[in-house]
Amino acid sequence: MITHYAGLQLQTVSLPSVRHFYHEQMRFPIAYETDNRIAFQPTPHVTLTFVEAYEPVTPVHIAFEVPMSRFAEAAAELRKTQAVIQKWPDGKEIDVFETGENIYFRDCDGNLLELIAHRYLKEDVLAPTGPFHILYLREVGFPVDSVPAFREWLRQLLGMKLDKVSDEFTFVIGGTAHAVVVSKRRKWIPVSMLALPPKMEVTLGVSSYAFLAEVKSLLHMQDNCSFSETGTGLRLNKDGYTLHLTAQTAFDPELPALLNLPFS
Repeated sequence: MITHYAGLQLQTVSLPSVRHFYHEQMRFPIAYETDNRIAFQPTPHVTLTFVEAYEPVTPVHIAFEVPMSRFAEAAAELRKTQAVIQKWPDGKEIDVFETGENIYFRDCDGNLLELIAHRYLKEDVLAPTGPFHILYLREVGFPVDSVPAFREWLRQLLGMKLDKVSDEFTFVIGGTAHAVVVSKRRKWIPVSMLALPPKMEVTLGVSSYAFLAEVKSLLHMQDNCSFSETGTGLRLNKDGYTLHLTAQTAFDPELPALLNLPFS
C-alpha cells in the first residue's frame, strides 16, 4: 500500500529566494544544498527539494497537515512571515469546513501552499515538527486532462482510495498521501489560480517490497505508462508526471490507521 509522501521535487528560478523563504521564514531545516539544488526537511518523513531551472515555473499546490489544537498557533506564526496569505472573496483568511480548518499562502515562486487541520485526526501519534507544527505532507495537486482516467490509473495500479469523486476533482488517497487530481479546466481555490501541470517529481513511500513487486507485475500488463527500476524501488512516468515508489523509509505503515484517517 501507499503510506505517505516521502519526497517532492519542484523547479525554481531562484535558489536564494527559496532558501530565504523556506529556511529563514518557514524555518525548515536544510537537508542538503548544492550549486543547483536545495532540499528541506519539514518533517522527518518528507524531503522538499527545489532544482534551479532556466525556464518558467508552473506553480504547484501542496498542503501540510497540522494538529487541530495547534492550527490557530500555526496560522498566527504564518502571519509573522513574508508569505502572501490568500484571502477568500469575502475577505477571510481561514476557512472553516465540515471536518476542519485551513489557510492558503504563496511562496516565492507562486506555489500555492496550505496549512490544514482535521478534527478527526488523533494528535498523540506523530510529533509535530517546527514552528508550524507540521505532521506530514498531506496533499499534492495533479492537474490533468482527464480526472477519471488518471484517478483510475492510481486506484488500479497502486490500490489508492477515492473521495469527493467528480469529473473535475477527486481526492486519490494512500495512507497520509492525498493526490488532488483536478481538471486543467478547474481553478485552484481560493484565488481562482489556473490549474496548470507543474514539472515535479513525487516520491511515495510504500509498505513493503512485496507491494513493489505487485505493482511491477501490473505494470508489465499496461501500455499507458513507462517505468524503470531504481536502486530503491520503481520510477513511473504518466501524463507528464514522474512518480518514485520506495520501500526504503522509516514510516510505519500502521500510522495512517493510528491517526484515525478515514481511508486508512
